[in-house]
Amino acid sequence: MKRIRHILSAGSAMGIVACTVLSVAGVSGVAHGAKRAGAAVSAPRELAPYPFALVAVGQQDGTDTAVIQLRLNDLGFWVQNVDGKFDLTTKQAVMAYQKYVGITATGRVDAKTAAALAVAQFPAAGQASRGDVVQVDKKKQLAFVMREGITVMALNVSTGNDKPYEEPDANTPGVMIKGVAITREGKFRVQRRRTDGWWEGDMGPIYRPIYFDGGIAFHGSAVVPAYPASHGCIRVSVPAMDMLWETGVLEFDARVWVY
Repeated sequence: MKRIRHILSAGSAMGIVACTVLSVAGVSGVAHGAKRAGAAVSAPRELAPYPFALVAVGQQDGTDTAVIQLRLNDLGFWVQNVDGKFDLTTKQAVMAYQKYVGITATGRVDAKTAAALAVAQFPAAGQASRGDVVQVDKKKQLAFVMREGITVMALNVSTGNDKPYEEPDANTPGVMIKGVAITREGKFRVQRRRTDGWWEGDMGPIYRPIYFDGGIAFHGSAVVPAYPASHGCIRVSVPAMDMLWETGVLEFDARVWVY
């Protein structure tokens, strides 16, 4: 009986989400609506544990995955759609959750991850802050989007790996670029933005970059691993970058805090 009730719960969750019209899924949609209305965003400080065991779906599609997606969104880990498809944003959200709670970040929902999701009671939270800010936690390799001091979503990111590099300049044949892949800590403001899609940066293709520290930017990438891997920029998935543009959280002069 418990198993049947669990499946019904998942189906109900999918139906509820399908009837909800938001520009982006989950709390990010709430944030967008509140921003347009000029209201402060509120988020639950405590959630009830999930009433049934969550299924270790691995990376498979299905009704049980829809439940996982809904739970991730409830906990503030952004998933583009709650539709039962284990897509890129679901994998990224699982990785973000695993990093947040200290589970090895594989992007797969194993038994340990499913159990942790089921008993979790508090949404993702960045450092205490006032107003609107996007925070980047280099130790956890996570970004936290905050509205009016409340964390409304968390994203998997990959920052600079602090290692020296020497690579060909993608825009100047025969020229080598040398440096150290550092994402500086500090408080910054968005300085410039490039709304177009993919373009060829000096260090390779980047997607819709938003710069906040000279040549250092948030940008979409085809590869966003669980560990620091960039030349200093903050990588997010391509769908996540589109969402950040859509919600307006990184408009010109927006606050960015890297720690």
